[in-house]
Amino acid sequence: MDASSILQGLNSDQRAAVLHDHSKNAQLLILAGAGSGKTSVLTKRIQYRIASGVAPEKILALTFTAKAAAEMRERVQALFPDAGVRLCTFHSLALFILRQKIGGAFAYELVGFKKPPVPQDSVGREFLEQLAALKIPSGALNREELFADVYSGKMLGKLKRLRQSVLDSGAVVFEDLIYQAINLLENNEQARDYFRAQWTEIMVDEYQDINPSQYRLVKALLGERKELFVVGDDDQAIYGFRGADIGNINRFCDDFKESTLIRLEWNYRSVPSILHLANGIFENKPLRLRKVLRAGNMKGSGGNPLYRENREPEVWVSENPVEEMQKIVCRMKELRMSYDLQWKNFAILVRYNRQRMYYEEALNAQEIPVAGTELPEGDTLENGVHVETVHASKGLQYAVVFYAGLAEGLTPGECLGNAKQRKKQLDEERRLYYVGVTRAEAYLILLYCKQRFWKGRVRKLKKSRFLPKPPKKPRWKMPLFLFRIYALTVVALFMLEHIVKLAFVMVFRHSEADIWLDKKVQIFAAFCMRVLRIDLTIEDQAMLGKVDWSRPVFVMGNHNSYSDIPVIFLAIERTIGFIAKRELQAVPFLSFWMRKVGCIFVNREKGGGAAKIREAMAKGKVPRLFIFPEGTRGKDDSLRPFKSGGFRLAIESDATILPVVMKG
Repeated sequence: MDASSILQGLNSDQRAAVLHDHSKNAQLLILAGAGSGKTSVLTKRIQYRIASGVAPEKILALTFTAKAAAEMRERVQALFPDAGVRLCTFHSLALFILRQKIGGAFAYELVGFKKPPVPQDSVGREFLEQLAALKIPSGALNREELFADVYSGKMLGKLKRLRQSVLDSGAVVFEDLIYQAINLLENNEQARDYFRAQWTEIMVDEYQDINPSQYRLVKALLGERKELFVVGDDDQAIYGFRGADIGNINRFCDDFKESTLIRLEWNYRSVPSILHLANGIFENKPLRLRKVLRAGNMKGSGGNPLYRENREPEVWVSENPVEEMQKIVCRMKELRMSYDLQWKNFAILVRYNRQRMYYEEALNAQEIPVAGTELPEGDTLENGVHVETVHASKGLQYAVVFYAGLAEGLTPGECLGNAKQRKKQLDEERRLYYVGVTRAEAYLILLYCKQRFWKGRVRKLKKSRFLPKPPKKPRWKMPLFLFRIYALTVVALFMLEHIVKLAFVMVFRHSEADIWLDKKVQIFAAFCMRVLRIDLTIEDQAMLGKVDWSRPVFVMGNHNSYSDIPVIFLAIERTIGFIAKRELQAVPFLSFWMRKVGCIFVNREKGGGAAKIREAMAKGKVPRLFIFPEGTRGKDDSLRPFKSGGFRLAIESDATILPVVMKG
């Protein structure tokens, strides 16, 4: 199999991930936005490494469910049928490690087991009885944490007999396997060397969901090596209640100082209007981990016109559940008739399982088939409306999503404990809301019901804080000459304000200065669009995913004014600079920001522009995208031939040329 053929169909960011060189760029964290093809990237990375000559047996790939592991194995073996990649869950890996022979003894014997460990389905009642016998309160110890090394000396004394009974019988729970594998790798040098030699490359899927013990297992296997390739989305970290620690993904770049970060932001699932709503959910998120989802070419839409309409997400307010259900059924039937949709194309998402039961019963009462319940004769399981919790919907997608229960106490759910605990829970509720929103492909309806029966009585409910704010009313009008003065003044004040803020960032958050500046460029572009009252509609944006960003990129367009540059900033959403003949000292503060965003001043009449670009890029301080604020549009808006200077400079710089057309 030719390695280059594996790269076909990948966008530029996916391609960079698959081609990542650990020896040059160390460990890799891929922040994969919803619908960005992360599983495809991981499996293609495995295929690419095998095609490049790496022995399949040397690759270890970890995921969280046996189903996900089986699906990935099937994809890998589509190209390499006999590939012996160890593709498994954390728990099955730990069990495999403990069952291997090290120096004539089984690994499980080296950590004290008298019998081979065998996971048990349930040990709940027996464990509680054992705690009672040791006079340990039932809430003081979770069975999964029996072998954790976080207990005081007094507690350890009580637990010694309990731990020994597990080692003697081999009757373990899954988390025991993880802790004993860690024990083996951290304390037995021979075993550690053996397993590190067995797997030279480690890959982890759904990295945001790993718990502290799973993180320690990965670190113990990796050691000081750089061959760690992880994929995750901190915005979809919704399993904190199971012990998952989002801090692992947040701290990755601190834990691995030389590591590389790649963002997968092209979404191949949802229409732009839904992605716009999703992008607004994390406005206050730390800049380093922030992503902006952009619409790629959607797969699976089958050319259905509903996708082309790009409907804005809607918020429906109902007085009671009966009214709400009537609206849902009515819209489902209307969409089925108008767009030739099947029942399986619809989903109702809820926060809690008890909500799900109500909607299933209501749909059955309307003789609408529900996936997973007993269906009318002639209907199939696949052809029913999906009613499920947001947790259960992760990884799935539907043409039309009714997201129910957008009320305080439902979405977000109840947050309990002290202020710190409530904030942590609310952050996870926000991520859960994001997961629900990004399940929708073409049409999203957010449902708020003013009152409903909940927890034993009819309750009045407040609107969810997550609901999008209604659009602002049209702004007041003014004469054109006043508007120009107003716009220039407001933009100049914005520039001045952020000069002051940049000084603060340089002093107190110096390590984040470049990221901060990158994000503020995007904010500035959006601000300019609002002030200038420009409605920016981007066509064929998915083509940007095919651009080779490893080379300089020259934007050549039909624009002729510096006021058009924010349009480019916003459309391309990348760290960019531009080329100019001189600094514009006449425009307040513009000269300062031209230098800060990497403007290169080139006198094309004297030549030497390409050399200046190469010199600046070699220093690593200048972005790789350059805008020419001149093109084919004359002052009277008539089209004229392209000026050739920009093209000659692009050729001299070995650059990709990106054409941009602005209308109106």
